[in-house]
Amino acid sequence: MSKELEELMTNESNAEKMDIDTTLGKLPQKERGSLQQIECKTLEEQRRHQLERLACGFRVFAHFGFDEGLAGHITLRDPEHEHYFWVNPFGVHFDQMRVSDLLLVNRAGEVVQGDRPLNTAAFAIHSRLHEARPDVNAAAHSHSMYGKSFSTMGRLLEPITQDSCAFYDNHVLFDDFTGVVLETDEGDRIAAALGDKRAAILKNHGLLTTGETVDAAVWGFLSMDRCCQSQLIAESVGQMERISDEVAELTKTQVGSEPGMWASFQPLYDLMLEKDDSFLN
Repeated sequence: MSKELEELMTNESNAEKMDIDTTLGKLPQKERGSLQQIECKTLEEQRRHQLERLACGFRVFAHFGFDEGLAGHITLRDPEHEHYFWVNPFGVHFDQMRVSDLLLVNRAGEVVQGDRPLNTAAFAIHSRLHEARPDVNAAAHSHSMYGKSFSTMGRLLEPITQDSCAFYDNHVLFDDFTGVVLETDEGDRIAAALGDKRAAILKNHGLLTTGETVDAAVWGFLSMDRCCQSQLIAESVGQMERISDEVAELTKTQVGSEPGMWASFQPLYDLMLEKDDSFLN
């Protein structure tokens, strides 16, 4: 294996391995079309439920073409070990992701559950974000076409549609691109730039979204990428009519809330479940 490829992944770990049985806590799937949250009564049920959403999140990313070679990651804070997070392994395609593929990583960047290599950039970015934001249980990042295209402009989304109002005064621009993120100090700078906002445009790189749930983080990413697409199209054909700050702020509370983001993901979960439920394995 080349030295360049080895730098992109972490293969060695001296940490003691954990043996969490992620098959425990399986609950019946909700009825199609239901927006009722599933009640988890045990830690095992909570973890299993969240891991199913995480694995599904990757299938959603694949469905919308957010895969880009080895790039991209979605993370989930473990409900029991709050400084550990679950993440996709290096080299597994989003459309093949299963619960059993996911890695559990400690705060030192060591894989404590799973036997595949870790994406170094995933740890460098997400570990610092989860550390800085206890309220963030999930974060999503990829090099989606419209997100990375818009990021080259070095500015924020404008409130020009109802959907883009979800990100009004709730996203930031990180404009310090220095190459592939392999060091945690750049992860610290990204976390500092994000502050208490929901999302970030990483200049010349892509998008980063967060949520209290995987559902909200993944839907937020999808919505933000579409807003980038919408603004790129609007700017290419003429002058945009910007929504007023007052109306944009109101609309943000209507379409950009955590419960709203969570609910918007549910039809996609149902679709992935019907299309191919192997992500549950």
